[in-house]
Amino acid sequence: MAEPYDIIIAGGGPVGAALALGLRDSGHSVALLEARPRGAGLDDARTIALSWGSRLILERLGVWPALAQATAIQRITVSQQHGFGRVELSAREAGVPALGFVATYTALQRALTAALERSAVQVMAGCAARAVSGDRDGAMVSVDCGDVQRQFAARLLAVADGGANLNLTHIKTCDYRQAALVCDVATDEAHQNRAFERFTPEGPLALLPTARGWSLVWTTAPDRARELAGLDDAEFCGRLHAAFGATLGSFRAHGRRQVFPLVLKYATRSVAPRTVLIGNAAQTLHPVAGQGFNLGLRDAWELAHAIMEHGASDPGSSALLDAYFSQRRFDRTATILFTDSLIRLFSKDIPLFNPVRGGGLAALGGIPPAKNFLVRRMLFGARG
Repeated sequence: MAEPYDIIIAGGGPVGAALALGLRDSGHSVALLEARPRGAGLDDARTIALSWGSRLILERLGVWPALAQATAIQRITVSQQHGFGRVELSAREAGVPALGFVATYTALQRALTAALERSAVQVMAGCAARAVSGDRDGAMVSVDCGDVQRQFAARLLAVADGGANLNLTHIKTCDYRQAALVCDVATDEAHQNRAFERFTPEGPLALLPTARGWSLVWTTAPDRARELAGLDDAEFCGRLHAAFGATLGSFRAHGRRQVFPLVLKYATRSVAPRTVLIGNAAQTLHPVAGQGFNLGLRDAWELAHAIMEHGASDPGSSALLDAYFSQRRFDRTATILFTDSLIRLFSKDIPLFNPVRGGGLAALGGIPPAKNFLVRRMLFGARG
Protein backbone atom coordinates (compact mmCIF):
# COMPACT_ATOMS: atom_id res chain seq x y z
CA MET A 1 0.00 0.00 0.00
CA ALA A 2 1.48 3.32 -1.08
CA GLU A 3 1.89 6.01 1.56
CA PRO A 4 0.02 9.13 0.37
CA TYR A 5 1.33 12.71 0.38
CA ASP A 6 0.30 15.84 -1.45
CA ILE A 7 3.89 16.75 -2.36
CA ILE A 8 7.08 14.69 -2.27
CA ILE A 9 10.44 16.39 -2.78
CA ALA A 10 13.30 14.13 -3.87
CA GLY A 11 16.63 15.60 -2.84
CA GLY A 12 17.39 17.24 0.49
CA GLY A 13 20.19 19.53 -0.70
CA PRO A 14 19.84 23.32 -0.47
CA VAL A 15 17.36 23.66 -3.35
CA GLY A 16 15.09 20.82 -2.19
CA ALA A 17 15.24 22.07 1.39
CA ALA A 18 14.38 25.61 0.24
CA LEU A 19 11.32 24.31 -1.64
CA ALA A 20 10.19 22.37 1.43
CA LEU A 21 10.52 25.49 3.58
CA GLY A 22 8.60 27.51 1.03
CA LEU A 23 5.74 24.99 1.31
CA ARG A 24 5.71 24.58 5.10
CA ASP A 25 2.59 26.77 5.49
CA SER A 26 0.87 25.62 2.29
CA GLY A 27 -1.64 23.33 4.00
CA HIS A 28 -0.37 20.43 1.89
CA SER A 29 1.29 17.36 3.38
CA VAL A 30 4.94 17.56 2.35
CA ALA A 31 7.68 14.91 2.60
CA LEU A 32 11.35 15.53 1.83
CA LEU A 33 13.49 12.55 0.79
CA GLU A 34 17.14 12.92 1.80
CA ALA A 35 19.61 10.23 0.72
CA ARG A 36 22.11 11.04 3.49
CA PRO A 37 21.47 9.27 6.80
CA ARG A 38 20.25 11.42 9.66
CA GLY A 39 23.17 13.08 11.45
CA ALA A 40 25.63 12.31 8.65
CA GLY A 41 28.40 14.88 8.51
CA LEU A 42 28.90 17.04 5.45
CA ASP A 43 32.31 16.66 3.82
CA ASP A 44 32.17 19.40 1.22
CA ALA A 45 34.81 22.11 0.94
CA ARG A 46 32.91 24.11 -1.66
CA THR A 47 31.64 27.60 -1.12
CA ILE A 48 28.48 29.01 -2.69
CA ALA A 49 28.21 32.49 -4.14
CA LEU A 50 24.78 33.80 -3.16
CA SER A 51 23.46 36.70 -5.22
CA TRP A 52 21.65 39.58 -3.55
CA GLY A 53 18.41 38.14 -4.92
CA SER A 54 19.18 34.79 -3.27
CA ARG A 55 19.86 36.54 0.01
CA LEU A 56 16.36 38.05 -0.16
CA ILE A 57 14.83 34.61 -0.78
CA LEU A 58 16.73 33.06 2.13
CA GLU A 59 15.61 35.94 4.32
CA ARG A 60 11.97 35.29 3.41
CA LEU A 61 12.50 31.62 4.24
CA GLY A 62 13.74 32.62 7.68
CA VAL A 63 17.24 31.14 7.39
CA TRP A 64 19.37 34.20 6.69
CA PRO A 65 20.11 35.01 10.39
CA ALA A 66 21.89 31.64 10.62
CA LEU A 67 24.16 32.76 7.77
CA ALA A 68 25.24 35.99 9.41
CA GLN A 69 28.90 35.00 9.01
CA ALA A 70 28.64 34.94 5.20
CA THR A 71 31.14 37.30 3.58
CA ALA A 72 29.71 40.18 1.55
CA ILE A 73 30.90 40.88 -2.00
CA GLN A 74 31.02 44.62 -2.64
CA ARG A 75 33.04 44.64 -5.87
CA ILE A 76 33.80 42.20 -8.68
CA THR A 77 36.68 42.64 -11.12
CA VAL A 78 36.35 40.78 -14.44
CA SER A 79 39.41 40.58 -16.69
CA GLN A 80 41.27 38.31 -19.09
CA GLN A 81 44.74 36.90 -18.60
CA HIS A 82 47.48 38.56 -20.66
CA GLY A 83 44.99 40.87 -22.33
CA PHE A 84 43.60 44.37 -21.97
CA GLY A 85 40.06 45.23 -21.01
CA ARG A 86 38.38 44.82 -17.67
CA VAL A 87 35.12 45.68 -16.01
CA GLU A 88 34.50 46.65 -12.40
CA LEU A 89 31.10 45.86 -10.89
CA SER A 90 30.16 47.46 -7.58
CA ALA A 91 27.28 47.27 -5.16
CA ARG A 92 27.23 51.05 -4.85
CA GLU A 93 26.71 51.53 -8.59
CA ALA A 94 24.06 48.79 -8.60
CA GLY A 95 22.17 50.42 -5.73
CA VAL A 96 22.23 47.37 -3.45
CA PRO A 97 23.95 46.80 -0.08
CA ALA A 98 26.03 43.96 -1.57
CA LEU A 99 26.37 42.22 -4.92
CA GLY A 100 26.24 38.92 -3.08
CA PHE A 101 27.65 36.82 -0.29
CA VAL A 102 29.96 33.85 0.02
CA ALA A 103 28.89 31.03 2.34
CA THR A 104 30.13 27.49 2.75
CA TYR A 105 27.93 24.73 1.40
CA THR A 106 27.96 23.17 4.87
CA ALA A 107 26.77 26.34 6.62
CA LEU A 108 23.94 26.81 4.12
CA GLN A 109 22.80 23.20 4.40
CA ARG A 110 22.86 23.31 8.20
CA ALA A 111 20.82 26.53 8.28
CA LEU A 112 18.15 25.04 6.01
CA THR A 113 18.09 21.74 7.91
CA ALA A 114 17.65 23.51 11.24
CA ALA A 115 14.72 25.49 9.86
CA LEU A 116 13.11 22.31 8.52
CA GLU A 117 13.37 20.70 11.94
CA ARG A 118 11.16 23.51 13.29
CA SER A 119 8.54 22.96 10.56
CA ALA A 120 5.81 20.41 9.88
CA VAL A 121 7.64 19.05 6.84
CA GLN A 122 8.43 15.35 7.24
CA VAL A 123 12.11 14.78 6.45
CA MET A 124 12.92 11.16 5.61
CA ALA A 125 16.68 10.75 6.02
CA GLY A 126 18.48 7.82 4.43
CA CYS A 127 15.81 7.56 1.73
CA ALA A 128 16.41 7.93 -2.02
CA ALA A 129 13.95 7.76 -4.93
CA ARG A 130 14.78 4.86 -7.27
CA ALA A 131 11.84 4.73 -9.68
CA VAL A 132 9.07 7.14 -10.60
CA SER A 133 5.92 6.96 -12.68
CA GLY A 134 3.35 9.66 -13.19
CA ASP A 135 0.07 10.18 -15.00
CA ARG A 136 -2.81 12.63 -14.74
CA ASP A 137 -4.03 10.95 -11.55
CA GLY A 138 -0.81 11.06 -9.53
CA ALA A 139 2.84 10.09 -9.14
CA MET A 140 4.15 6.84 -7.70
CA VAL A 141 7.61 6.84 -6.15
CA SER A 142 9.66 3.77 -5.19
CA VAL A 143 12.07 4.70 -2.40
CA ASP A 144 15.02 2.85 -0.89
CA CYS A 145 15.21 3.52 2.85
CA GLY A 146 18.23 1.52 3.89
CA ASP A 147 17.34 -2.14 3.43
CA VAL A 148 13.62 -1.38 3.11
CA GLN A 149 11.81 -0.34 -0.06
CA ARG A 150 8.75 1.84 0.40
CA GLN A 151 6.11 3.08 -2.01
CA PHE A 152 4.74 6.62 -1.95
CA ALA A 153 1.88 8.24 -3.83
CA ALA A 154 1.87 11.97 -4.41
CA ARG A 155 -0.15 14.55 -6.25
CA LEU A 156 3.16 16.23 -7.11
CA LEU A 157 6.75 14.95 -7.17
CA ALA A 158 9.47 17.63 -7.22
CA VAL A 159 12.95 16.30 -8.07
CA ALA A 160 15.61 18.71 -6.80
CA ASP A 161 18.86 16.71 -7.03
CA GLY A 162 20.11 14.25 -9.62
CA GLY A 163 17.17 12.61 -11.30
CA ALA A 164 19.11 11.39 -14.37
CA ASN A 165 18.55 7.75 -13.42
CA LEU A 166 14.80 8.31 -13.14
CA ASN A 167 14.39 8.93 -16.92
CA LEU A 168 11.84 11.67 -16.35
CA THR A 169 12.57 13.80 -19.41
CA HIS A 170 15.12 14.33 -22.17
CA ILE A 171 18.43 15.70 -20.84
CA LYS A 172 20.88 17.54 -23.08
CA THR A 173 24.55 17.28 -22.15
CA CYS A 174 27.69 19.17 -23.12
CA ASP A 175 31.04 18.03 -21.74
CA TYR A 176 33.26 21.11 -21.39
CA ARG A 177 36.33 18.88 -21.00
CA GLN A 178 37.20 21.01 -18.01
CA ALA A 179 37.39 20.47 -14.27
CA ALA A 180 37.17 22.87 -11.35
CA LEU A 181 39.83 22.76 -8.65
CA VAL A 182 38.34 24.14 -5.43
CA CYS A 183 40.22 25.10 -2.27
CA ASP A 184 40.86 27.92 0.21
CA VAL A 185 43.82 30.26 -0.12
CA ALA A 186 45.15 33.39 1.56
CA THR A 187 47.11 36.32 0.10
CA ASP A 188 49.38 39.10 1.29
CA GLU A 189 46.67 41.65 0.53
CA ALA A 190 43.30 41.45 2.32
CA HIS A 191 40.24 40.85 0.15
CA GLN A 192 38.39 44.05 1.14
CA ASN A 193 35.16 42.32 0.08
CA ARG A 194 36.33 42.05 -3.53
CA ALA A 195 35.87 39.11 -5.88
CA PHE A 196 37.81 38.35 -9.06
CA GLU A 197 36.87 36.49 -12.23
CA ARG A 198 39.89 36.17 -14.52
CA PHE A 199 39.48 34.38 -17.84
CA THR A 200 42.41 32.28 -19.02
CA PRO A 201 42.75 30.17 -22.18
CA GLU A 202 42.11 27.08 -20.03
CA GLY A 203 39.03 28.46 -18.30
CA PRO A 204 38.02 31.06 -15.70
CA LEU A 205 39.89 31.49 -12.43
CA ALA A 206 37.71 32.92 -9.66
CA LEU A 207 38.60 34.20 -6.20
CA LEU A 208 35.74 34.77 -3.77
CA PRO A 209 36.25 36.54 -0.41
CA THR A 210 35.82 34.50 2.77
CA ALA A 211 36.53 34.92 6.47
CA ARG A 212 39.84 33.05 6.07
CA GLY A 213 40.92 34.74 2.87
CA TRP A 214 39.66 33.48 -0.47
CA SER A 215 37.78 30.58 -1.97
CA LEU A 216 39.48 29.58 -5.21
CA VAL A 217 37.66 28.04 -8.18
CA TRP A 218 40.30 27.29 -10.81
CA THR A 219 38.96 25.90 -14.08
CA THR A 220 41.38 24.01 -16.28
CA ALA A 221 41.81 20.75 -18.17
CA PRO A 222 40.97 17.66 -16.06
CA ASP A 223 44.50 16.24 -16.16
CA ARG A 224 46.00 19.57 -15.16
CA ALA A 225 43.46 20.01 -12.35
CA ARG A 226 44.42 16.62 -10.92
CA GLU A 227 48.10 17.50 -11.25
CA LEU A 228 47.59 20.81 -9.43
CA ALA A 229 45.63 19.09 -6.68
CA GLY A 230 48.58 16.77 -6.01
CA LEU A 231 51.28 19.43 -5.77
CA ASP A 232 52.85 20.47 -2.50
CA ASP A 233 51.64 23.83 -1.16
CA ALA A 234 54.65 25.85 -2.28
CA GLU A 235 54.55 24.58 -5.88
CA PHE A 236 50.77 24.95 -6.05
CA CYS A 237 50.87 28.56 -4.84
CA GLY A 238 53.64 29.34 -7.30
CA ARG A 239 51.52 28.02 -10.19
CA LEU A 240 48.52 29.99 -8.94
CA HIS A 241 50.55 33.18 -8.72
CA ALA A 242 51.72 32.68 -12.31
CA ALA A 243 48.14 32.18 -13.50
CA PHE A 244 46.48 35.00 -11.55
CA GLY A 245 49.24 37.59 -11.40
CA ALA A 246 50.72 39.78 -8.69
CA THR A 247 47.62 41.86 -7.89
CA LEU A 248 47.21 40.33 -4.42
CA GLY A 249 50.82 39.42 -3.65
CA SER A 250 51.87 35.88 -2.88
CA PHE A 251 49.45 33.03 -2.15
CA ARG A 252 49.27 30.60 0.79
CA ALA A 253 47.25 27.38 0.64
CA HIS A 254 44.70 26.32 3.27
CA GLY A 255 43.08 22.89 3.60
CA ARG A 256 42.54 20.22 1.01
CA ARG A 257 41.87 20.61 -2.68
CA GLN A 258 38.91 19.05 -4.47
CA VAL A 259 38.42 18.51 -8.21
CA PHE A 260 35.00 18.40 -9.91
CA PRO A 261 34.28 17.61 -13.60
CA LEU A 262 32.36 20.35 -15.43
CA VAL A 263 29.46 19.34 -17.65
CA LEU A 264 26.43 21.30 -18.79
CA LYS A 265 23.23 19.29 -18.33
CA TYR A 266 19.70 20.59 -18.72
CA ALA A 267 16.22 19.21 -19.20
CA THR A 268 14.62 20.37 -22.42
CA ARG A 269 11.31 20.41 -20.55
CA SER A 270 11.44 20.55 -16.74
CA VAL A 271 7.88 19.30 -16.18
CA ALA A 272 6.19 15.95 -16.83
CA PRO A 273 2.86 14.52 -15.65
CA ARG A 274 2.68 15.14 -11.88
CA THR A 275 6.44 15.80 -11.86
CA VAL A 276 8.67 18.87 -11.89
CA LEU A 277 12.47 19.17 -11.99
CA ILE A 278 14.22 22.03 -10.20
CA GLY A 279 17.80 22.89 -9.25
CA ASN A 280 20.47 20.44 -10.38
CA ALA A 281 17.85 18.01 -11.61
CA ALA A 282 16.64 20.64 -14.10
CA GLN A 283 20.02 22.14 -14.99
CA THR A 284 23.65 21.79 -13.98
CA LEU A 285 25.73 24.76 -15.12
CA HIS A 286 29.38 25.70 -15.41
CA PRO A 287 30.42 27.61 -12.25
CA VAL A 288 31.49 30.71 -14.22
CA ALA A 289 29.76 33.80 -12.79
CA GLY A 290 28.34 31.67 -9.96
CA GLN A 291 24.84 31.32 -11.42
CA GLY A 292 23.94 27.64 -10.88
CA PHE A 293 22.70 27.60 -7.29
CA ASN A 294 21.05 31.00 -7.62
CA LEU A 295 19.05 29.77 -10.62
CA GLY A 296 18.02 26.64 -8.71
CA LEU A 297 16.94 28.68 -5.70
CA ARG A 298 14.74 30.82 -7.95
CA ASP A 299 13.22 27.56 -9.29
CA ALA A 300 12.32 26.51 -5.75
CA TRP A 301 10.99 29.92 -4.69
CA GLU A 302 8.79 30.41 -7.75
CA LEU A 303 7.43 26.85 -7.62
CA ALA A 304 6.52 27.28 -3.95
CA HIS A 305 4.93 30.64 -4.75
CA ALA A 306 2.88 29.13 -7.60
CA ILE A 307 1.62 26.32 -5.34
CA MET A 308 0.81 28.73 -2.49
CA GLU A 309 -1.14 30.96 -4.89
CA HIS A 310 -3.30 27.99 -5.87
CA GLY A 311 -4.20 27.41 -2.22
CA ALA A 312 -5.88 24.11 -1.50
CA SER A 313 -6.23 23.16 -5.17
CA ASP A 314 -4.29 20.34 -6.83
CA PRO A 315 -0.52 21.14 -6.55
CA GLY A 316 0.34 18.79 -9.41
CA SER A 317 -2.27 19.79 -11.95
CA SER A 318 -1.11 20.15 -15.54
CA ALA A 319 -2.37 23.75 -15.57
CA LEU A 320 -0.16 24.69 -12.61
CA LEU A 321 2.92 22.89 -13.94
CA ASP A 322 2.51 24.31 -17.45
CA ALA A 323 2.17 27.82 -16.02
CA TYR A 324 5.27 27.30 -13.87
CA PHE A 325 7.27 26.01 -16.85
CA SER A 326 6.26 29.01 -18.97
CA GLN A 327 7.12 31.40 -16.17
CA ARG A 328 10.58 29.89 -15.62
CA ARG A 329 11.49 29.31 -19.28
CA PHE A 330 13.04 32.71 -19.99
CA ASP A 331 15.16 32.84 -16.82
CA ARG A 332 16.39 29.25 -17.30
CA THR A 333 17.18 29.66 -21.00
CA ALA A 334 18.87 33.04 -20.62
CA THR A 335 21.03 31.91 -17.68
CA ILE A 336 22.09 28.69 -19.41
CA LEU A 337 23.01 30.62 -22.57
CA PHE A 338 24.84 33.30 -20.56
CA THR A 339 27.14 30.90 -18.74
CA ASP A 340 27.68 28.68 -21.77
CA SER A 341 28.50 31.67 -23.99
CA LEU A 342 31.05 33.01 -21.50
CA ILE A 343 32.94 29.71 -21.59
CA ARG A 344 32.83 29.43 -25.37
CA LEU A 345 33.93 33.04 -25.88
CA PHE A 346 36.64 33.37 -23.24
CA SER A 347 38.08 29.85 -22.91
CA LYS A 348 39.63 29.59 -26.35
CA ASP A 349 43.31 30.31 -26.93
CA ILE A 350 42.89 32.16 -30.24
CA PRO A 351 45.23 35.19 -30.37
CA LEU A 352 43.00 37.14 -32.76
CA PHE A 353 40.15 36.88 -30.25
CA ASN A 354 42.06 38.62 -27.46
CA PRO A 355 41.63 42.19 -28.76
CA VAL A 356 37.96 41.53 -29.50
CA ARG A 357 37.33 40.15 -26.02
CA GLY A 358 39.32 42.94 -24.41
CA GLY A 359 37.41 45.52 -26.39
CA GLY A 360 34.14 43.97 -25.30
CA LEU A 361 35.11 44.12 -21.62
CA ALA A 362 36.31 47.71 -21.98
CA ALA A 363 33.12 48.74 -23.76
CA LEU A 364 30.96 47.07 -21.13
CA GLY A 365 32.83 48.90 -18.38
CA GLY A 366 32.42 52.22 -20.18
CA ILE A 367 28.68 51.97 -20.86
CA PRO A 368 26.84 52.23 -17.50
CA PRO A 369 23.40 51.15 -18.80
CA ALA A 370 24.87 47.98 -20.30
CA LYS A 371 26.84 47.25 -17.15
CA ASN A 372 23.84 47.84 -14.91
CA PHE A 373 21.72 45.56 -17.13
CA LEU A 374 24.30 42.79 -16.71
CA VAL A 375 24.56 43.29 -12.94
CA ARG A 376 20.80 43.15 -12.37
CA ARG A 377 20.57 39.90 -14.34
CA MET A 378 23.36 38.43 -12.23
CA LEU A 379 21.64 39.54 -9.01
CA PHE A 380 18.02 38.72 -9.81
CA GLY A 381 17.99 36.48 -12.86
CA ALA A 382 16.88 37.21 -16.41
CA ARG A 383 13.60 38.72 -15.21
CA GLY A 384 15.34 41.01 -12.71
